[in-house]
Amino acid sequence: MALEDYKGVYIFAQQVDNKLDNIAFELLGKARDLANDLGGVEVAAVLLGSGIKDLADELAEYGADKVIVVDDARLETYRTEPYAQALAGVINEFKPEIMLVGATAIGRDLGPTVSARVATGLTADCTSLDIGQFPLNAEPDKAKQNQLLMTRPAFGGNTIATIACPDNRPQMATVRPGVMQKIEPKKGAKAEVVEFNPGFQENDRYVEILEVVKDVAKTVDISEAKILVSGGRGVGSPENFKLLEDLADAIGGTVSCSRAVVDNGWKPKDLQVGQTGKTVRPNVYFAIGISGAIQHVAGMEESDIIIAINKDETAPIFEVADYGIVGDLNKIVPLLTDAIKAQMAS
Repeated sequence: MALEDYKGVYIFAQQVDNKLDNIAFELLGKARDLANDLGGVEVAAVLLGSGIKDLADELAEYGADKVIVVDDARLETYRTEPYAQALAGVINEFKPEIMLVGATAIGRDLGPTVSARVATGLTADCTSLDIGQFPLNAEPDKAKQNQLLMTRPAFGGNTIATIACPDNRPQMATVRPGVMQKIEPKKGAKAEVVEFNPGFQENDRYVEILEVVKDVAKTVDISEAKILVSGGRGVGSPENFKLLEDLADAIGGTVSCSRAVVDNGWKPKDLQVGQTGKTVRPNVYFAIGISGAIQHVAGMEESDIIIAINKDETAPIFEVADYGIVGDLNKIVPLLTDAIKAQMAS
């Protein structure tokens, strides 16, 4: 099959318990951008599960031109083998040029399994996707055009790698949640809905699920927070995070942190912002005692308003901050908290 036979930008629309994950809408938003850069090609969502046909309209509202539905009892709960057979079957039948999967627990298992079966490459945990030429610095007449350029952190977040897959299709990537922006939904929008049967073949890789135990999350999802109060090594101690928690409580926000805080064991990794943590886009981001290393900034620079508090006036965080306060956080944060409380009470 020639590369030019592969058309369109497809996304895996992850759902759990018949509810679409936010990553599906984020991927659709990016898919629309990529499709426009490729000349307005089709954007399709691949929806796998059992009793999930009604979710197609929601995907249409967020930008899907077509929804390919594989509705089968074997897909009721995620299992690697039937899901891999279903998605690989869709790819082999419909031949997308680009296939995007969320870098979730499910996506990180499903993506590489499927890419191996359809004999293509996969770039994992991407933070940026663009259409361009490859090699990047080649003369235009010596480069391949309209390639998917997949950017991801490498070597523990100490460098950035841009990867292409010029000789195989589809071009596949898993994309970190919270990085891409979903579009405003168009109420009432409709998509072409195609029901597809990939032809399941049960084998010894079909695991049997004996029981599903649902656990209540012990930490909030910082990628969904509207206000984040984030602390770094400069906070000084785990006990000192009480100052940040008080500020977050006063303003209706959530506490997050830098990698240094996680490495020191002060906070769990679920609260880490940055290339090796989570990418966030809150309305307001407080960076308190955070120097502003590039790995951290990459995870929060798209915040609407960034407020930095640091005693070092040369700290790189001030270069990306909208508002900066130079001084001792132990004095500034309590004053700020008291002022917010007083404003709320008035």
